[in-house]
Amino acid sequence: MKGNISAGGERIYHLPGSRDYERTRINDRAGERLFCSEDEAKAAGWRATRG
Repeated sequence: MKGNISAGGERIYHLPGSRDYERTRINDRAGERLFCSEDEAKAAGWRATRG
């Protein structure tokens, strides 16, 4: 799963197959990251995409 930070500062994770998953790029210098599970992303304080 890909975790990226929105322009508004929201930490959002994208599941494989979700609408923006393929076009989402991770910038680790900006604090974005990859997750191994949805539980891991939630525990780190990230939320799922909407829609």
